[in-house]
Parts: sequence; structure tokens; C-alpha cells
Amino acid sequence: MKILFICTGNTCRSPTAEGYLKSLGFNCESRGLAADGSKASQNSVKAMSEIDIDISSHISKQLTKSDIDDFDLIVCMSKNHAEYLTSLGIKCEVLGDGISDPYGGDIDTYRLCRDEIIKALYNRFGRVVYVDDSHIDGIVNIEKACFSHPWTKDGIIEAQHNRTKFYVYEKNGCVLGYVGISVILDEGYITNIAVLPEYRKLGIATALLTKLDDLAKLEALSFISLEVRVSNQNAISLYEKFDYKTEGVRKNFYDAPKEDALIMTKRF
Repeated sequence: MKILFICTGNTCRSPTAEGYLKSLGFNCESRGLAADGSKASQNSVKAMSEIDIDISSHISKQLTKSDIDDFDLIVCMSKNHAEYLTSLGIKCEVLGDGISDPYGGDIDTYRLCRDEIIKALYNRFGRVVYVDDSHIDGIVNIEKACFSHPWTKDGIIEAQHNRTKFYVYEKNGCVLGYVGISVILDEGYITNIAVLPEYRKLGIATALLTKLDDLAKLEALSFISLEVRVSNQNAISLYEKFDYKTEGVRKNFYDAPKEDALIMTKRF
């Protein structure tokens, strides 16, 4: 799903939303209703740098007709923006209850705006977090919904005690997707990655894989490897976008139905 954020000048609110959601792995951009090619405001750049997100290269862009056709979801920063687009017959929604324009304010104003945007994005799109006890039942539910031989709760807990790290994508307290990775020295092996069927194609798997890239940098991993059914073209295409390359085949690796697995590896 391609997401487009809209504000007035495309220098404060919408690039902040774009930068944060991109950091979670979403496919998104931003535009302005009155953009003039300016850089992101200095206070927006500073506020985002404080949470390790760089939007310093952003240049504001004017919303065009082609943008409307290219994106699946348009999210406005204020009700006024949404009302204007709706009057033109353009389907859109407002982020949260609307985000106040910080233009002209001090750095604290921009920090408050940043935090308001992040909270609204979490409520709308969710976030990736390290697993805790409250997430285990959600992982079990995903396993049952996605696999013919699902992991049990005890199996997941045991894996946690044996070098497997789990991350979940949650929204409003619900676990919508998860990934597990076993880390041994400088090697990473994905045990499972899955998203509830009704929430697929929303960028959740992308966000989970992005989190693993962050983990690889943090722990200086030399590679991350996984197995995937040879028939699962959607998953294979996604892994290829993240630079995973096929390095082998495991014959009859899967049951129900019996099928070979591709061994795909990303080297750092």
C-alpha cells in the first residue's frame, strides 16, 4: 500500500509523518497544497534527528493529479486539507483529530508536533516492538491462522530461552504480525515471519524486515538467512526487495503440502 501525506507547505508536518512511517518500513511520500520546493524546516529536521530519523534531504513538492492516481491512501494533516480535497472529489482521511501547524514555533513546539504525529500514526498504522509476555498469545493466534504445523505457546517461550528474538507488529494492543530470528555469534536465522491474513499487503511484513535490518546493524551480523516455500512468490518478491538472494534449496522441507524450500540470504 502506497501512502501519501498532505499538509500545506510540505516542510513540517507531512515530511515528519513520512519520515517516521518510512522508518517502520512503509511505502509513503508527502506533498503540499502550496509547496514551493523549500527544504524541510530546520526545527522539523532537528526534532526528527533527536529520534534518529533524518529528513534533512527532504524538498517540498506540490500535490499533482498524477499523485492522486499513484497512491492507495491519502492522509491529510488537518481537517481543512481533507475538506478541500474532498470538495475536489478526492478520497482522503485526516490523521488523528488533525495536527496543529507548528510553523513559526520554537523547537519545543516542533517536538510536541512530532510526538503528536507519532502517536496518531501508531493509532492508525501500528508499530514494531520487542516481544513481551503480553504478546505471546497473539503470536500463537498468528501461528494457528498461518501454518499447518503451528508453534505452541510453550514452543515459543522455549525458543525465547534459546537465542531467538521475537518482534511483533502491534496496533491498539493487538498483534497483527511477528518475526522471530535466532542469533548465533554473527549469524541470523529467521525462524518464522507471518502476518494475519486479513492484514496482509499493508506494509506489516516490510516493517518487520526493516526491524531485522536494524538488528543486523546493531549486532554486526554478517548475514540473515531464511527458508521460504518455492511457491510463495509474494514472499519471495518481498525478500528480493530487501536484497535476500537464493543460495540453495531444501528438498521436501515443508509438509501439508509437501514442498521444497528456497534458502534465501541477505549478506551485510
